[in-house]
Amino acid sequence: MGDDSGEFEREKPAHPVRVSAFYISKFLITQGQWQAIIDDNPSHFKGENHPVESVSWNQAQDFIRQLNKITDRQFRLPTEAEWEYAARGGKYSLGYTYSGSDKLKQVGWYDDNSGNKTHEVGMMLANELGLYDMSGNVWEWCADWYDEQYYKECKDKGVVENPSGSDAGVYRVLRGGSSFNHSVYCRSTYRGRRQPGYHVDYIGFRLVVRSQSVG
Repeated sequence: MGDDSGEFEREKPAHPVRVSAFYISKFLITQGQWQAIIDDNPSHFKGENHPVESVSWNQAQDFIRQLNKITDRQFRLPTEAEWEYAARGGKYSLGYTYSGSDKLKQVGWYDDNSGNKTHEVGMMLANELGLYDMSGNVWEWCADWYDEQYYKECKDKGVVENPSGSDAGVYRVLRGGSSFNHSVYCRSTYRGRRQPGYHVDYIGFRLVVRSQSVG
């Protein structure tokens, strides 16, 4: 995880982690999926196949609780480590700067090509794992509390198994960049942050579930 060569201290130091097997959403959670679980649609840029946005971390947890009750599964937000592993292409990674390419216009909606709005999921190229929109379109909530020093603590421990962030904090982690951001913020290693009650029209999410929870 991380990037020692970049300009952002929050991405340093690069350090080894190991994550257990998991499934992750091929697409961002859409407005249609949200409305199937939650009656209202908080999104600013309407469209059934557009990513749901204007949802806080706390609201995402409400969605997950109701989804799990209906499906009897254990869906959740990805940890920051799981998210970065998936964005980088997992074991099939080709080392791209963005999720699936070194050319962001091939794989993501950002300020240079989005028209300052979100777009339907899956319209760009997928990454090495067949995942879409992990760079751009909307920022994605992760499960972890944000901690500026957490990467250094992990580095000092050696290879960390399934890191899940600090035990407490003020902000939750955001990843992936959005339609309104410059390309540098859409890199697979960039770390964003917002308070868990914050909601705005460029933040959404996708889900994960451990492999043993799927049968």
